[in-house]
Amino acid sequence: MDIFENLSASSRSEQDALDAYSLAVREVTERLEPAVISVGLPNGQGGGSGVVLGKEDGKATAVTNAHVVRGLRRAGGRGARPGGIEVTLSGGSPVPAEVLGEDPPSDLAVVRFTPEEDPTTATLGEAGNLVVGQLVVAIGNPLGFQRSVTTGVVSALGRSIRGESGRLIENVIQTDAAINPGNSGGPLADASGKVVGINTAIIGGAQGIGFAIPVSNTFRRVVFTLVTEGRVRRAYLGVAVVSRPARSRNEFEGGAGVESVAPNSPAERAGVKPQDVIVGFGDESVRSNDDLLSRLDESAIGRDAQLRVLRGSRKLSLRVRPQELPAE
Repeated sequence: MDIFENLSASSRSEQDALDAYSLAVREVTERLEPAVISVGLPNGQGGGSGVVLGKEDGKATAVTNAHVVRGLRRAGGRGARPGGIEVTLSGGSPVPAEVLGEDPPSDLAVVRFTPEEDPTTATLGEAGNLVVGQLVVAIGNPLGFQRSVTTGVVSALGRSIRGESGRLIENVIQTDAAINPGNSGGPLADASGKVVGINTAIIGGAQGIGFAIPVSNTFRRVVFTLVTEGRVRRAYLGVAVVSRPARSRNEFEGGAGVESVAPNSPAERAGVKPQDVIVGFGDESVRSNDDLLSRLDESAIGRDAQLRVLRGSRKLSLRVRPQELPAE
């Protein structure tokens, strides 16, 4: 074929039908992209993503990451007040948003705003139904590129990553869908367009390794509590701890080693001392600092519990009453 004939023929070509993979991604994009928001400051500083999960009385409620909200607060100084944060829907103009609540241990936050037009609401799925190798689609605003769509697979399930608060975020989804700064808070969806995760983290210097907070009963409970109460209550002992590895010679299976004890804290009142190793809380064993933190949920606040510690070669049983973890 002559080159000029080829050039002319290409201008008359009809659009090819999409293959099954492209069609699936396109359908997810059309369904979910209108529910994705960008989150930033009026001066253009900062940036993240979010997804609308509800609307009522002319207002829309969206989920994003706690670290996005806190980053904007640090950048602008007033991110928690109405008007301090702005959100933008697809094709719309920035509007002020109010932070209803944030929970750094789960890296989730909820914002509410009055959109210019009635927004699309995303549908939640269930991360527990995912399998490794399954197609997932991420939508967000990486590096300021609005509503970018990337695809990949579920690379692994049941991972744990450490959030800004120092607590582990359990059972996160690992994906190779391209996630970059600015994707944080945006949705990770399955092939039906249901949100199965909230993109939260990447590993610096790595490629194809991103993480999303799974949509689960815990996710639903945290979001509901943030909407209704503004914060998630957790228990507090007042100790700085570090994991101590197991030692087979004395059948020590690991624990939470106490580095320091805060003055007038529940731990100090219970008699906990630096260099103690906490090996049990209530009826549960403690083999690491993460084990201890996971036991300190809302149900432990204000209730006496047995704290089992090792002090040198001695095993002690102390009585402790955790108090509510301060907001800051």
